[in-house]
Amino acid sequence: MAAPSQAIAPTDGELLQAQADLWRHSLYYLTSMALKCAVELHIPTAIHHLGGSTTLPDLVTALSLPKTKLPFLGRIMRLLVTSGFFASDGSSGDGTEAVYRLNPLSWLLVEGVESEDHTYQKYFVLGTVSRHYVEAGLSLADWFRKDLPEPLPSPFEDLHGVPLVHESTKLLDEELDRIVEEGVAAHDNLAIGTLIRECSDVFSGLHSLTYCCGRQGNTSAKAIIRAFPDIKSTVLNLPRVVETTTPAAAPADDAVSNVTGDLFHTIPPAQAVMLKLVLHFWSDEDCVKILEQCKKAIPSREEGGKVIIIEILLGPYMGPIVYEAQLLMDMLMMVNTRGRQRGENDWRQIFTKAGFSDYKIVKKIGARGVIEVYP
Repeated sequence: MAAPSQAIAPTDGELLQAQADLWRHSLYYLTSMALKCAVELHIPTAIHHLGGSTTLPDLVTALSLPKTKLPFLGRIMRLLVTSGFFASDGSSGDGTEAVYRLNPLSWLLVEGVESEDHTYQKYFVLGTVSRHYVEAGLSLADWFRKDLPEPLPSPFEDLHGVPLVHESTKLLDEELDRIVEEGVAAHDNLAIGTLIRECSDVFSGLHSLTYCCGRQGNTSAKAIIRAFPDIKSTVLNLPRVVETTTPAAAPADDAVSNVTGDLFHTIPPAQAVMLKLVLHFWSDEDCVKILEQCKKAIPSREEGGKVIIIEILLGPYMGPIVYEAQLLMDMLMMVNTRGRQRGENDWRQIFTKAGFSDYKIVKKIGARGVIEVYP
């Protein structure tokens, strides 16, 4: 029998700090709910239309809210400023006399911005704080206690009966399915301009590229084509994505073609295959199967063949705040899918099992890594 651990005897200061930390971690969900409220009220867009900064009374007027809600909105805004969602000048104690401004984070939640580097993130927020996501998180302890057959369903699938980000998700809730698809597409397409600027050597010299996305990849594919017009690009989508793509959303450039396919069976051949924020939805075993198909689709390394992978690269290299964000994204995958976020050692093992000879981390961009994998 193991000996009991020695009792911890915190100092008075440590005890008070521990109490404050307990409040913080137990109540963080209220920050998420406040953010959801701000998104649904279109507060970032309203501030944008007011010139990028506003007082609380002007914000209440712009949002057409009852005047009686002004002090309550001030308390919401005070929390969101403290949490880094907005900037503020000259804040008073209750937040009612402050001047609120957009910052880079809230700029992502402004609707209608015409900028290549802007991708409206409303649906990412609404998806992650949706009732179905939250209920899956609340079921974690019950999920751990169950002796479930392999392959293990996610807590989301076990609770709701259908997997997330799947053609059957709409059988659970059509609105949830739409929000998740929109949110994943917005998340996937964010920062494609940064990627092209920071990693131009990855695409330089390519004559053909298959972009495997599974959902609305034309935005990223067309951005690559604009920067590298000599690349002939094919976008491999799931069948339902192709079927639901409207004519207005179809690419105008003949260099981009849409094909219907399955990552596990056939990938259109090209000099390079690109998997941008795809593999984290899948188990290690499924990632090996997908990469084996990628390997069949590309020529030898001597002929320039490679697989380009863009994924969160777990590790504390960007500091504790970004690392915590990475770990939260891993929890998002664990609760809602059968996939995971991975570190370099995890990727190395997967590449080896899929039959690749070498890989290179080209660059770490924020929380993500750009990896070239060679046959």
